[in-house]
Amino acid sequence: MKNSPYSALFRLPVIVSALGFFVDVYDLLIFSIVRVPSLQSLGYSEAEVSQIGTFIFNSQQAGLLVGGILWGIVGDKKGRLSVLFGSIIMYSTANIACGFVEDPNMYALLRFVAGMGLSGEIGAAMTLVTEIIPKEIRSLGPTLVAGVGYLGAGVAYLTQEWFDWRTAYFVGGGMGLMLLFLRIKVFESGLFLQVKEQGISRGNFLYFFSTWPRFIKYLRCVMIGVPTWFVVGILGTFGNEFGKALGIEEGISPGKCVMFIYFGLTAGDFFSGPLSQWLRSRRKAIGYLMFCGAILAGVYLYGNVSTAVGLYVVCFLSGLCTGYIGLYLMMVAELYGTNLRATATTSVPSVVRGMAIPMTLAFQGFKPSFGTLAGAALLGVICYGIALFSLTKTDETFGKELDFVEK
Repeated sequence: MKNSPYSALFRLPVIVSALGFFVDVYDLLIFSIVRVPSLQSLGYSEAEVSQIGTFIFNSQQAGLLVGGILWGIVGDKKGRLSVLFGSIIMYSTANIACGFVEDPNMYALLRFVAGMGLSGEIGAAMTLVTEIIPKEIRSLGPTLVAGVGYLGAGVAYLTQEWFDWRTAYFVGGGMGLMLLFLRIKVFESGLFLQVKEQGISRGNFLYFFSTWPRFIKYLRCVMIGVPTWFVVGILGTFGNEFGKALGIEEGISPGKCVMFIYFGLTAGDFFSGPLSQWLRSRRKAIGYLMFCGAILAGVYLYGNVSTAVGLYVVCFLSGLCTGYIGLYLMMVAELYGTNLRATATTSVPSVVRGMAIPMTLAFQGFKPSFGTLAGAALLGVICYGIALFSLTKTDETFGKELDFVEK
């Protein structure tokens, strides 16, 4: 086992990255899970909760967008580890502060700061793991990290069920600060150290927009990930509204919807890596799962789901078919050279998360004219259509050597 390439999956950076992503997912989703009870405890009505909750959620997504660009640049200029340390301090302290919030504007500001911190975790972790795992089994590293990480959603929901929503924020922030001690012994990527010694320009975010082909390549990377936040940010976060539109008498908990989606994501990410290895293709594995995800979104909205249990089952299956995020981020990392790999792999998912802002605004805009179900369906057709088209135009990266730079 010691000389086997599979031993790389048990190296400290992989284990710590998985635990870090676990905390990242917990803290990323805790607002979606406690959105309703936290705002109700602050004295807001059901109608106000929907409006204010959307504002706070979008503030968090805006933080993810801004932070993803900044942390990506830092990751290529200063190193992958600098991002892992800095980002976790930022989002952990912001989450602890959320436990003391009394005002919606301060709540939104703290979620923005938390979002900035959270945006650095996944990209830096996926970049580091992608660079240290042998190419023969590279599919398994990031998918292992993602599979373990998405269990954080279930823990976030259970924490909210067992404790007050303020305590849920304290738990998330505390776990993050504890993780810092594990990261002390994590080593830097060898590929990054080689590029650093050569004095090559690193972390130039404007590179992605310097020519039309480069811009289109980056845009395609973003668009491939958009359906993931359609499932989480629309179908999951607004699950209570869909439950009413479907005529389900039992109250639908958005927190439970998100939890079951992420349980599905966990299973899907554990499955997508081996699937890519078997198919010897990133694009085929992602494409098959994305197509099934589009079908499940249709079942969610128009499958005559009539019970809460039935809706939660569809949430799980939708998450399962969206469980290609680790594989997708690894593909992004493989598409770019070492001097821009962290910038791309950190900024792309953050831009995807930021796309939740126009998606939620579009959903809210579609509802008065088309209704809740048809409005979401129209948005889903747009998201999945653009994503599948972008995937067909993206280069295959299976087995690609990563020791190269962008010039």
